[in-house]
Amino acid sequence: MTAEHAAATPPPAAGTAAHTRAVVREFLAARLAGDLDRLTAVFADEVDWLLAENPAVPWIRPRSTAAECAAQFTELMEHTVPEDARATVDAFLVDGADAVLTGHVSGTVRATGKSFAGPFALWLTVEDGRITRHHLYENSLSIAEACTP
Repeated sequence: MTAEHAAATPPPAAGTAAHTRAVVREFLAARLAGDLDRLTAVFADEVDWLLAENPAVPWIRPRSTAAECAAQFTELMEHTVPEDARATVDAFLVDGADAVLTGHVSGTVRATGKSFAGPFALWLTVEDGRITRHHLYENSLSIAEACTP
């Protein structure tokens, strides 16, 4: 971003970042609780979902509706060992309507007994109190290898 662009772009409203942070915290709480109704409610009707397609990984597929996005949690739990699932958030950055979380994730694939691990970055956008963008960047190679017999 150039200095001219930065100067011409007004800063987001002070309440926007706080609102974004609150919605993302609700998303994380619903996800941790496995509450599909809360997850569905936090996603917008249409979501810009990005997670690199991987035919070897059954829970990684295109999604675009609130129900499909919330269902990713259920599909993940069906294909992995819940007791082995770990996720840590190292950074939670908010800029207006956008939030980025970085951290590490690990787990075990139920069908193969193989483990996966690696860093992740999650970019979320909140508009009108609901998540409209969910872009997840993760170690897809490790996950694919764990899914391969």
